[in-house]
This record gives sequence, C-alpha cells and structure tokens, in this order.
Amino acid sequence: MTTNPMLEHALANFDKTARLLRGEFPADLLLKMRDPRERSELRLSPELADGRTHTIRAFVVHHNRALGPSKGGIRMTPCVTLDEVTALAMEMTWKCALIGVPFGGGKSGIVADPEQLPPHDKETLIRSFTRGAIRHIHPLVYVPAPDMGTNERDMGHIKDAISYSLGQATTQGCYVTGKPVILGGIPGRREATGRGVAITTAAAMKTLGRDLCGATVIVQGFGNVGAVAAHALAELGARVVGIGDIHGAVYNPSGLNLTALAAHVRKQRSVAGFTVGRHMTGAKLLTMPCEVLVPAATGNQITKENAGKIQAKIIAEGANGPTTPEADRILEKRGVFVIPDILCNAGGVFVSYLEYTQETQQEQMTEAEVRTRLEQRMQERFARVCQTAQERKLPMRQAAMLLAVRSVATAIEAHGNLP
Repeated sequence: MTTNPMLEHALANFDKTARLLRGEFPADLLLKMRDPRERSELRLSPELADGRTHTIRAFVVHHNRALGPSKGGIRMTPCVTLDEVTALAMEMTWKCALIGVPFGGGKSGIVADPEQLPPHDKETLIRSFTRGAIRHIHPLVYVPAPDMGTNERDMGHIKDAISYSLGQATTQGCYVTGKPVILGGIPGRREATGRGVAITTAAAMKTLGRDLCGATVIVQGFGNVGAVAAHALAELGARVVGIGDIHGAVYNPSGLNLTALAAHVRKQRSVAGFTVGRHMTGAKLLTMPCEVLVPAATGNQITKENAGKIQAKIIAEGANGPTTPEADRILEKRGVFVIPDILCNAGGVFVSYLEYTQETQQEQMTEAEVRTRLEQRMQERFARVCQTAQERKLPMRQAAMLLAVRSVATAIEAHGNLP
C-alpha cells in the first residue's frame, strides 16, 4: 500500500467512481485502469557550472493512453517522488477525458530545486532530462508541458534539444506544449489554467444564484495559476481580499491592490511584507471569511483538520489534489460547493491541445480565438458536470470523475483486449 498521500487520495477517488460504474463495465477493465501503464525512474548526470557531475533523479509516468498520447507537465521540486508523479499522471487521465481532448494522462518529475539553480544550470539540467527521456517524448507517445518549477523557457530548450538531436531546424509535429510563441507556442497558454479557474468560478456563482461582482475571494498561491486567476476574477468584478504563498499571506477585507502586490512579489519574490493588509500564515488564510476560496498552490491543503473551519461557500481547485477525501466529506455535509481540480484547472491542457493541433497543422491561432474557445469549452463541461451531479445526486467531484472514467473505459473497450 502506498504511503504517499496524494496517490492514496487519487486511488480513493477512483475506487469510489469504479463502484458507481460496476454495472456498466467489467470489474477487470476497471481494475486495469487503476494502475499506470508505465513508470520509469531516470538517473541524469549533468555537469553543472561548479565543474562537478551531479546525479539527479527524474521520473516519467504514462498512466493511460486509451484516448491518445500521454499528456502532462514536468514538475521540478526537491521533494517530488515517483508516487506523486504517478498520482498526477492519473489525474491527467481523468482531466483530459473530462475536458474532451484526445490525450491520456502522463507526468514527469525532476528532483531539483529550481530556485537554487542559475539559469545556465537549469538549462543544462532540462537538456539532460530531455536526452534521458527521449524514448518517452514524441507527439504520439508523451507530450510534456510546464508544471511547478518549470516554464515556457524550459519547454523551448526541450524542443531545441530534440530538433538538434534529429539534425533538423525544428521538430515535425508537437513534441512539447507551453513553449514560447516564437517557437510554435500558442498565445494565451500561460494564462489558460488561471483563466479556466475564473470561468468555472463565474459559472458556479451563477448556478448558485450568486453575483460574482463584489464577491470576496481568497487565493492560496500567487504563482502562474493563482496570480492569473486572481486578476481574471478581479476583472469580472470580484474583490480579492486574501493572497498567500509559501512564505506567508496577506488579508484585507476591503480588497487588495493586485497590481501593487504583483510588483511587490516581482521584487521580493513573496507576498510577505506587502504593506497594505493583515499578515498571517498561509494555513490561517484558508479559514478567513470569503465567498470563494481558490487553493492554487500544492496538494493536500484542505484536510479534515481545517475543512470544518473554512468559511467559503465555493472552493475552486486551481491546484492538483488540494482537498483530501476526508475533507471532501466534511465540505459536502456543510454544503460547500467544490469545483473539482480535473474540471477547474483543465484550461491549461485544453489550450495545450490547441497548441498541439496548430503545430501539427502548421497554423497559428490568435489569442482572441484561444480565449473564446477556452471559455466555450470550460462552460460546456461545467454545465455537463453540473447536470450529471443533479441527475445522479452526486457531489461535483464524483460527477466529474464518473464522466471522465466512463469515457476512458469506453475507449478501452473500443480498442479491444488484443495487442
């Protein structure tokens, strides 16, 4: 039995869904979906600027490819594990199926601290990872993207490393998404996950008969997802009253000046020390008064210990796996409306799909086109999950999982049992 909480929770969510689907699909087919298709551990040996050859561990997991090639980001943190990457790959399988893109779930991890790596060393490490994982990365096998600790610059290095090894000016087809626009990326990809969070939050407010204009919002995390979600919700009229990151949090019931806060974070690399507002721990921020709470940092932030203290009416999961199954049960009893991660933060993989198609077809979409298609898809899938939840009398997470797992199971049956 795994001891990794994130993987335990991912398996628990799947097992609950599998029980709902036992009348539709054979038990052995559902059991087959529980385990990853492939888990690999790599040893990278880059020579960094200190002149030493470093041994760095990395992981690649392909969870499922019934709907298409594996899709999922590269996470670089000093504590990432193979089980964590496995959990994230599984979540990507359901996310891709739910949002309706022809991908399966995959994920990568590199055990390193990007904050401690000079730009040249990080590039060296990313290129070393690309060489080590080259048999995994291909438009029809696994297409990586940015995740925690990686960015579009890193994706550009991956594309360059592959094209260089092939002796070509560029890659034929899309080997990686989330790369710079000048290298075949798509405008709006960096903002897509955060914008998707804002779109589904607005849809949830409408569903519950509430007005987003003037509604109070707390965002945990002010990285790519949290910062974009905060600004997008503010554009829609919400009042962002709290922001937190790994170093601390600031809360002001009158609302925060996000432009000034962003300038402070660029300079200090943290929200800590921002002059306007009450300072507190990130844990305390989660339980402060608000109508909407956006956990957009890391997993397992809302637990059985704090779920009963949360005052938000809506939780929009910008992060992957921020709520434990025990917390889910408490929130459900309290009537808190949870927008599950596989729906709420699926905007990134949807726009990655647009990037994948445009590079395959050698076309270029405008940012306006990207935003229009993102909004349409997020609203359509939100409505589908809501309808299923109402018809089956299920929480939103279970309704989303039901639709996603059913889609993957149907694809597995269509493929057949023979190789």
